Parts: sequence; C-alpha cells; structure tokens
Amino acid sequence: MAEHNTNMRLKLPVMCIVLEVILIILFGAFVEYHPDAHARGWHQYDVNNKTSNPDYENEFYYRYPSFQDVHVMIFIGFGFLMTFLQRYGFSSVGFNFLIASFSLQWATLMQGFLHGMHDSKIEVGVESMINADFCTGSVLISFGAVLGKTSPVQLLVMAIFEVTLFAINEFILLSVFYAKDAGGSMTIHTFGAYFGLMVARVLYRENLEKSKSRSTSVYHSDLFAMIGTIYLWIFWPSFNSAITAHGDDQHRTALNTYYSLAACTLATYAFSALVNHEGKLDMVHIQNAALAGGVAVGTAGEMMLTPFGSMIVGFLAGTISVLGYKYLSPVLESKLKIQDTCGVHNLHGMPGVLGAVVGILTSVAASKEVYGNGLGDVFEKIQNGRDSSTQAAMQAASLGVTLGMALLGGLIVGLILKLPIYGAPPDTLCYEDAIYWELPGEESGSEELASVKIPDESEKLNG
Repeated sequence: MAEHNTNMRLKLPVMCIVLEVILIILFGAFVEYHPDAHARGWHQYDVNNKTSNPDYENEFYYRYPSFQDVHVMIFIGFGFLMTFLQRYGFSSVGFNFLIASFSLQWATLMQGFLHGMHDSKIEVGVESMINADFCTGSVLISFGAVLGKTSPVQLLVMAIFEVTLFAINEFILLSVFYAKDAGGSMTIHTFGAYFGLMVARVLYRENLEKSKSRSTSVYHSDLFAMIGTIYLWIFWPSFNSAITAHGDDQHRTALNTYYSLAACTLATYAFSALVNHEGKLDMVHIQNAALAGGVAVGTAGEMMLTPFGSMIVGFLAGTISVLGYKYLSPVLESKLKIQDTCGVHNLHGMPGVLGAVVGILTSVAASKEVYGNGLGDVFEKIQNGRDSSTQAAMQAASLGVTLGMALLGGLIVGLILKLPIYGAPPDTLCYEDAIYWELPGEESGSEELASVKIPDESEKLNG
C-alpha cells in the first residue's frame, strides 16, 4: 500500500516551499518591471516636448479590465465548474487555487525566457499577467481530465512540465510560424485538452468503478458548477479579446465571442433535449457545452469572421460538444481507456480543433479589400508580403504542432506521474475530499474512508 500513502504531511509542504524558493530566486535574478510599471521608466521626459507620458496612456488602463475578467475566469470560473462531483468540491476549488497560483508564476518565467527578454531581463506588466493566466488556463483544462484521481503533488509536477511545454508550443506558433490565435483555440484549449487526455490515458485505473458512487453529482453540487459556467460565459469575450490590438480588433473579438456563445447556448439546449429519450435537459451539457462557442471562436475572433459567421461557429461548437458528451465520452473510456472526468475533450478538445479550422478558413480570405488599413493589425505577415494561402498553411501547421506536442508531452509526463511516490488515491477512494482535506462536521470523513488504513508519513519513515 506504499503507493497509496496519501498523507501530505511532508510531501506537499516540501514541494510548495522548494518550488516557491526557486521561483523567488529566479524572479530576483531575471524579472523587472515593464517601463509602464517602472517609476523611472514611465516618468522619462520627452526631450523635444519637455513633458512626460500622460498617465491615461499607460497600458494598465487599456488592459487591466480585461485582466480582471480573465483572472476571475481562472480562479472562479474554472474552479467552480469542476465542483459537480458530490464529494470533491474542496479539492476542485482548492487544488485549482493551488496549481493556478504556482502556474502563473512559472508561466511568467517560461514565457519571458522564450519571448519576453529585454537586455537579459523579463519585463512584467499587465500584458504578461494576462499571458501567464492564459497558460494557467491550459493547465486547468488538463486538471479537468484527471480530476479526482490525482494528488496535489502530482498536479504541481504536471504543472511544471505543462507550463514549460505550453511556452515552447506558444513560441513556435506565434514567433516562428506567426500564426494568429488571440483567444487560444490552439495554444490554450487544444493543447490543454489533449495533453490532459494523454495524461489520463497513461494514468488509466482499471478498478475505478469502485469509486463510481462518488463520480456522480448531486443537486447542490451541480448548482455550484453552474456558478463556474455563468462566470466563464459572461467573461469569455474579455478572455478572447484580452491581448488583441487596441481599437477595432479588440472590439470585433468581443462581438464575435458574444454572438458565438449565444448561438452555442441555443444549440446546447436544443441537442441536450433531442438526445434524451424523454426530452429532458442534462445539466452536464448545459454546464459545459454552452461554453464551447467561446473556445471555437478563439482563433478567428479578431478576424473578419462577421457576426453571422460567429453564430454559425458557435452553433456547430455547441452541437458537437453535446454529441460528444452523449456518444463519444463512453467510447473514449471503454475503447481507448481514457477516463476524462470533466469531458475536456468535448468542451475544449473538439471545439478547439474546430476553432483552429475556422482560423485556417478565415485566414484564406484575408485581403486588403476585406481589412483595408487594418490588415496589418491582424495579419502583419500578409501586410508585409506573405500571401493568404501561406498564412492558412501556417495556421494548419500550428494545429499539427500543437497536437503533436500535447500528445507526446502528455505521454511523457503521464509516465512521470505514474511513479508511486506522489500520494495518489487508491482506486477505491477517488473523487473523495476527505483524503486530503479536513471536513467540517465529519470526524472521520466518511465511513468508507475511516475503514481504510492510510499509512502515516512518519510510519513510512520509521518502517
């Protein structure tokens, strides 16, 4: 039973303290304020006009409202979306909080090392905060695939590797291929989903049915999950438009996302009732598939997709997501042995791929006639001589690279996480808060948990 020593008395404190000390040292050596946040940098005088920059032109005032919305999505939206499990609410929100807090720090460094260095320093400002949250979002998507079956130490180890691979993939797509992916259909959703699915495949549990009684929801847990859904749905236009160019680009991205989500929601309700023999709605579909429109419009959000085009994308995304939950998820588990707790393949995987395809098709139509003087804001490479078909090819290549890195990376990281040293729960006690949390009003957590001998860390060291 040594592999099921779930006591975190030493494992988790050592992991958290060591990681944070390393982060502090690296931040001290490599990180400094962006000029927009630096007292000396911002108050440099214009030699000709003898004036300093007006405060209202600081990037903070353009980007911080979007950052606030993205931050709410990461910590409340994703956290509460995963509270549907009846006895795993503390872990869903709590572990989400833990790995997000670590990942945004590590992402700041990894993204900075690859494409944010200035004179050997990483300059941090509100835009780097948004990008770090984007990377964190990808990790949380992967978390959804292994929800309830992993320890907090495993999740931190997964985050270390996934953030690194995310930053490399992002660098290739945006700085080598010059692909466009403002809302992260490829970089965030596709990567996070297929990375997590591969990890879940490697960590497959043959006897997970022994925890089946805990893998379902109850009335109040589904209500809590809907809190996450509503937060994500409301703020998704900010998520997709957060780092697009100021002006029409940001405005257009928010509009496209807004209409895509609305159409997606109608499709979700329609097909949820249609696939049920009694015509009843399934809360799993409403909680998840209604968000797929935000995922699917991410890549093409800043492009001239048009409102009706966005609505078509959203409707398709909602449709494939519901059908995925109804028909594909059981096949993935029975045939491919992928135990996808949150159905990330249906919410992030397939809609992410759809979004990448929409980006390919929309970029083919990019021209001076369509975009006018705004072409350079969206497609700077086309503005500088690259033809639209080459841009579309780069978009397609980006999807291929993302899938390859996610699957290969997930395979390797899954094998690392399979080592019996992280305190993962046994098959009989998955989806159970009482393993890692003190539960109020419950002296022993649950009768089943109390009947299981979980070795104490000190016992293992002494024995």
